[in-house]
Amino acid sequence: MISTLLVANRGEIARRVFRTCRAAGIRTVAVHADPDAGAPHTREADAAVRLPGATPAETYLRGDLIVRAALAAGADAVHPGYGFLSENAGFARAVREAGLVWVGPPPEAIEAMASKTRAKRLLGIAPLDQVTAADLPVLVKAAAGGGGRGMRVVRRVEELDDALEAARAEAASAFGDGEVFVEPYVEGGRHVEVQILADGHGTVWTLGTRDCSLQRRHQKVIEEAPAPGLGAGLDAHIREFAVRAARAVSYVGAGTVEFLVDGDGRAHFLEMNTRLQVEHPVTEAVFGVDLVALQLRVAEGAALESAPPPARGHAIEARLYAEDPARDWAPQTGTLHRLAVPDGVRLDSGYDDGDTVGVHYDPMLAKVIAHAPTRAEALRKLAGALEAATIHGPVTNRDLLVRSLRHEEFAAARLDTGFYDRHLTALTPPAPDPWAPLAAALADACGRSRFGGWRNVGPGTQTRRYAVAGQEHEVRYRHTRAGLAADGVLVVHADPALVVLEVDSVRRRFAVARYGDRVHVNGTALTALPRFPDPVAELAPGSLVAPMPGTVVRVAPGLAPGAEVKAGEPLLWLEAMKMEHRVTAPVTGTLTALEAAVGRQVTEGTLLAVVSPT
Repeated sequence: MISTLLVANRGEIARRVFRTCRAAGIRTVAVHADPDAGAPHTREADAAVRLPGATPAETYLRGDLIVRAALAAGADAVHPGYGFLSENAGFARAVREAGLVWVGPPPEAIEAMASKTRAKRLLGIAPLDQVTAADLPVLVKAAAGGGGRGMRVVRRVEELDDALEAARAEAASAFGDGEVFVEPYVEGGRHVEVQILADGHGTVWTLGTRDCSLQRRHQKVIEEAPAPGLGAGLDAHIREFAVRAARAVSYVGAGTVEFLVDGDGRAHFLEMNTRLQVEHPVTEAVFGVDLVALQLRVAEGAALESAPPPARGHAIEARLYAEDPARDWAPQTGTLHRLAVPDGVRLDSGYDDGDTVGVHYDPMLAKVIAHAPTRAEALRKLAGALEAATIHGPVTNRDLLVRSLRHEEFAAARLDTGFYDRHLTALTPPAPDPWAPLAAALADACGRSRFGGWRNVGPGTQTRRYAVAGQEHEVRYRHTRAGLAADGVLVVHADPALVVLEVDSVRRRFAVARYGDRVHVNGTALTALPRFPDPVAELAPGSLVAPMPGTVVRVAPGLAPGAEVKAGEPLLWLEAMKMEHRVTAPVTGTLTALEAAVGRQVTEGTLLAVVSPT
């Protein structure tokens, strides 16, 4: 029996495994890089071991350090979580050779499926050896790893070499393996997967299907179970294929077999992930099981029942990211002051209030999961919970999630991976509450008057300015003998945390929270602007600045001052929060300055280059 478990991961998944361990009476051990010294998963474990360094390559990807940590902390088992070393056969062997229980599939099964090219050949599917115009579009993919890293869609033959080079570089950086392959790209396909669980006694469960079609940068955003509208024949076919794949490698433990379903209803095998998936909570909700608890039981040698429990209802999960969808999904950093969702939905998060969202790891803040008797009810429940959630901190994709869940196409289960390619612009318009700036100003006026210091009082009209979604808003209000007043609205109540306004006979409540110059009013984030702004140095025309904090990982070959460039031409690439971002020339002209160099770490707004327009 397992008595002490080390989780070779961080954040949300580490906390998720710890939760099951506490219920089972199993002691827990965390590992942490230096930026995670005060992270929730580090604080919650019974013991924590430091992995000196900051980057994943220095810490969470060092299997030798993690095995050493497990032994030093007295652990007798290791759970890999997902990502990092979860699909590394060498790490699984090292854990076993150290005399520890490995909570995962046999190393041989991981090895067989770790390379997507080997997995396809094992199951009788071969990737493309050469590409012609007739094969287009195609998808370049990393043979090792996943999560959208090392993946490129190619629609023109002349773009293939650049795509291969970029994919190899990204795959080598992310997984330590630059092997890539090419396969047909299915336009308008659905991403569907089957959850499997196998024991060491020959039993293989399939716990239904999931649809994960809503993706950005080939990474999942919204997932649901069961996958709607597959039809009995296709559902049975992919389940049978999943069992065949598991038996082909003598699989033991939890895993996922993934498919792309084309418009004709044909399923194309993508890969088998030999680990727990981020989206496993929707399966847990539908089947009423704890997949981590089952992983632990299987690792201890227990046998599964002959069949899983029956499925009930529908579950949907949304991934809440610290990112700005309107700015090419740019990841965001800063302090997460507050994160709370209404009762009735499940929240899995790697952050607590007051934690810092840094640049080293994935920008996912949390997963929010809703379960209901029907898909329509689950959709409504999740959208409502996200809309009512309190999220104070960096910009997030919350509004995009709410609009996606309520979009007519998604509500009708017309699903495919091109959803955001078609609808992103319509789903990301700035739509701040028009009364939010006034509510912020009234709350601020109460706070200044109540707590002393400078008082914004007097017989005249007072003015405040706020920036909201890149636009400046100016509001005016007055102090009267009866209290605060503003044109066009009745101020029913105002204090530093709550403002109640009556607009056209309808009363509305505005919860207000301020952190320095940042103000959150219900779901709208504002920045308070000074009355007399300081003069700032203007950037030269054609200046190219970092859109986010990150590291310069590539510069276009031969790029140097004096080079002629075209508007939109890629000049350099930044890596931030596990994603690679292309930075392009803002105008057509001559490169007159190049401040970026490979390996340089930059903050948002750092000058990278200057292109003098022709």
